[in-house]
Amino acid sequence: MPHLQGVSRDAVLLFPPTLDEYITADNPARFVDAFVDSLDLQALGFQRELAATEGRPAYQPGDLLKLYLYGYLNGVRSSRRLERETQRNVEVMWLLKKLTPDHKTIADFRKDNLAAMQQVCREFTRLCKELELFGGELVAIDGSKFLAVNSRQRNYTPEKLRRALKEIDKKVTRYLAELDEQDAQEQTVTLVAADELRTKIARLRVRQEHYQSVQAQLEQGGQPQLSLTDPDSRSMPAGQGTVVGYNVQTAVDAKHKLIAAHEVTNAVTDQDQLAPMAQQAKQALGVETLDATTDKGYYDGEQVQQCLAQGVTPYIPKPHTSVNQQRGLYTKEDFTYDRQRDLYRCPAGALLDFRFESVERGRATRYYATPACRTCAVRARCTQNKGGRRITRWAGEHLLDDMAERVKAHPEIVAQRKALSEHPFGTIKRAMGQGYFLMKGLLKVRAEMSLTVLAYNLKRVLNILGVPKLIAAVA
Repeated sequence: MPHLQGVSRDAVLLFPPTLDEYITADNPARFVDAFVDSLDLQALGFQRELAATEGRPAYQPGDLLKLYLYGYLNGVRSSRRLERETQRNVEVMWLLKKLTPDHKTIADFRKDNLAAMQQVCREFTRLCKELELFGGELVAIDGSKFLAVNSRQRNYTPEKLRRALKEIDKKVTRYLAELDEQDAQEQTVTLVAADELRTKIARLRVRQEHYQSVQAQLEQGGQPQLSLTDPDSRSMPAGQGTVVGYNVQTAVDAKHKLIAAHEVTNAVTDQDQLAPMAQQAKQALGVETLDATTDKGYYDGEQVQQCLAQGVTPYIPKPHTSVNQQRGLYTKEDFTYDRQRDLYRCPAGALLDFRFESVERGRATRYYATPACRTCAVRARCTQNKGGRRITRWAGEHLLDDMAERVKAHPEIVAQRKALSEHPFGTIKRAMGQGYFLMKGLLKVRAEMSLTVLAYNLKRVLNILGVPKLIAAVA
């Protein structure tokens, strides 16, 4: 049998007479169009919503917003690629009514409406809440590192600069020594080599001046590190290595794995992010109380205390970071605390009484000890301190004890964390290909992340409800 044959390129084709006939009723572009039309763009803070009475007419903000929402929903984020889509993509032609803004206009729109972009994401979150797509009972909080527009070679720390300057000094010293040897030999055959050495030394001097300039900037700014391309980005641990980027935090609702709240920060670790994210999630969901689970990287007593004060009940497994455990000695977990008597019982049965309280790093810390350490038979397995074993306890540590009991009583809550919080990050980074930022600066990447989160939530809601129901909800 012959192969399938295409239509001749010279044949006259009868296309549908209108663009609208190309766009099916369940096409996501129809909801993008209806959703943006339902927004009060002026109230959200978009510029040029009101047309100027003089000068050249500007593009309506709603049209450019539709272009961005469609682009992020389909993995097209670059202003130049969006410009090309307006000229060849039938869905975009329908959405923008065949308007073709250039890439500069598209890029400037995003840059000039950073806060308004974030408000659009909040508006869609509010719509999801009205449609009862959030459970409002449990959220999983987690963070992931997203790449910034800054290579590792253009990120510096004091230690990195110290090593680089030390290495340059070694090379310069070695090259100068070689020049001295050649001068002592007074051989004409070494003139070429001497010129090469002088060139190398000159290049090293230039690099040395550059590193010294960066070192001065670090000292003046008082920051632990400095990025030259994107000053707000930071070098952060990620997996088995490090990346230069931003720490993206999300709070994912357990009902449909929708992102209830998100934030972008340049904090290197997650330790201080629990309470702020829990509070954002609680406000977005509009609930009085909320359960929150996360991983061990968020374990911090003061953050737990703030959560409880806000009506958020945290479920965080306790990390094992004791130095004594690495040494093969008894850890604090081997000591039993008696809350009523306010004392500890050691593995040998001795009682460690409260001795005094002090403030360390802004935390009220209580100290417990016992004279029994002097004659204890298992002292070598307990401590290397000549004064005996001493236990420290944060004044609010009973809150952590209560949380440990909750985690033990409800392991199913902690078990949900991976399925809830890591699923959105995997989808955003792999399926959507948006694990890196295109813009520079914390304010800009926050707006960019809002568009990504909106696109992720929209994809899920479209699968749950479908386009017609969503359009009816905003009509």
